[in-house]
Amino acid sequence: MDNVAQAVLGKTPAIRLALTALFTEGHLLLEDAPGTGKTSLAKAIAASIDGTHSRIQFTPDLLPSDVTGVTIYDQKTSSFDFHRGPVFASIVLADEINRASPKTQSALLEVMEESAVTVDGVTYPAGRPFMVIATQNPIEQAGTYRLPEAQLDRFLIKTSIGHPDRESVVEILAGAAQRDRTKGLQPLVTSRDVVGLASVAARVYMDPVIADYVARIAEGTHEHESARVGVSVRGSLALARCAKVWAAAQGRNFVIPDDVKSLAPHVLSHRVVVDVDAEFNGVTGRDVVESVLVQVPPPISKK
Repeated sequence: MDNVAQAVLGKTPAIRLALTALFTEGHLLLEDAPGTGKTSLAKAIAASIDGTHSRIQFTPDLLPSDVTGVTIYDQKTSSFDFHRGPVFASIVLADEINRASPKTQSALLEVMEESAVTVDGVTYPAGRPFMVIATQNPIEQAGTYRLPEAQLDRFLIKTSIGHPDRESVVEILAGAAQRDRTKGLQPLVTSRDVVGLASVAARVYMDPVIADYVARIAEGTHEHESARVGVSVRGSLALARCAKVWAAAQGRNFVIPDDVKSLAPHVLSHRVVVDVDAEFNGVTGRDVVESVLVQVPPPISKK
């Protein structure tokens, strides 16, 4: 986290969430205005794990083959060769994903869920680790398409980086001559280490009462008066997996309720579909989740 923070100044919470998604082997969605350091975050993570990095600029005329790759006939060999698209990298930045058409957006679905791409009936694995960091502009901006609920559910965590504080801005301006702060970063672990650490985090113990707490939170989103669709089972699994990584990062081999409460707004909010009337009144998915966290009591430790 400290290594990435050398390139993305003053954004420790966002970096922590991004690394949580990485070691949970999930994907991250950032909703932010342009120029807040989203590209730097993706490049810094890739540099820290000695992985590959690619960037896809989503535009209205982008085609699915521009994302996944295309099969081209080679006259010399009389065979078809697959030319891999930019999605074949350790860290893939899908920039302004909601500016592309829904058909192109859906090209990411299989590779995000299955870590593989199927082109002309042939499946090509994306490799491990594999993480998509997608960015989207606020939906109020012109030329954007709202991401469908099925695609939002594929993202493990949704958060924002936001603008840095004044001290960080001053430090950035002081180093304005250095155009890319990620170039000086040294890798701390290998890609194989990331996969191994993710396996370690997956073995963190979760007590049945903590699992019940996660289930009660998800159930609360279904029963909330402002929610039209609550958190799916995939969302509950995502919260449990993230809580294990969160606990491991703090040196614990067991999950506590505070792990769940800290992550729930970031893992569940984008999975809640708010009722039309409530949305008109300004209620968001995050409001629903935070309300549920207040209503659902955490488990009490046994003595």
